[in-house]
Amino acid sequence: MKKKVAVVTGASAGIGRCIAQDFLESGYRVFTISRRFIVPLSEYHTHISRNLASWDECELACHEIKKSVDKIDVLINNVGKSEWRSIARVDQNFFSEMMALNVASYFAVTKGLIDCMHDGASIINISSMAGKRGTKFNSMYCATKFAINGMTQSWAKEFGERGIRVNAICPVLIRSEGLEEALVKPEAPAENSGVDIFLAEFTKSQAALGRLPNAKDVS
Repeated sequence: MKKKVAVVTGASAGIGRCIAQDFLESGYRVFTISRRFIVPLSEYHTHISRNLASWDECELACHEIKKSVDKIDVLINNVGKSEWRSIARVDQNFFSEMMALNVASYFAVTKGLIDCMHDGASIINISSMAGKRGTKFNSMYCATKFAINGMTQSWAKEFGERGIRVNAICPVLIRSEGLEEALVKPEAPAENSGVDIFLAEFTKSQAALGRLPNAKDVS
């Protein structure tokens, strides 16, 4: 029987890598796209090294996938960058970088692959609780995630007529190497306390289960 096909962006580490692994274990053929090269996780895993902050490279990645398969069952838009900055420190380069990676990549990859998706297919956008509520010094990241939630709702109506489901997952803080680096930069919430103390206090005040979710929970 022909394997179902899943495409996962930003799968070199963290949530994306866990999602890719779970799809492979569930019997899918998996294509991953990220700037960093990763060794294929199995014979059914194809990795494409592309900078998803570039619209042109998003299109090239989609073209490479469509040379190999003519039907895609699941698209997971996951790539993204988190960084806290007050508005005074948001310059044009930072604004453009965040919008390109966190928003435009979702749009470009979806646009590039939608013609391969069919009745019963699913698009899942990895968003964030930052797409539902603003936090101090985080306006740029929040803006990108609010945009993802709006795109998700719009695409659900646009593609629903073709039987394609579109949903977003909005996790709270998921501990990863990238998050730890972002949390201690200037103006980030763990700049003074350190990551462990900040996450412990955040968990105590914000997590109903007394623990934060991990990448496996999201996957």
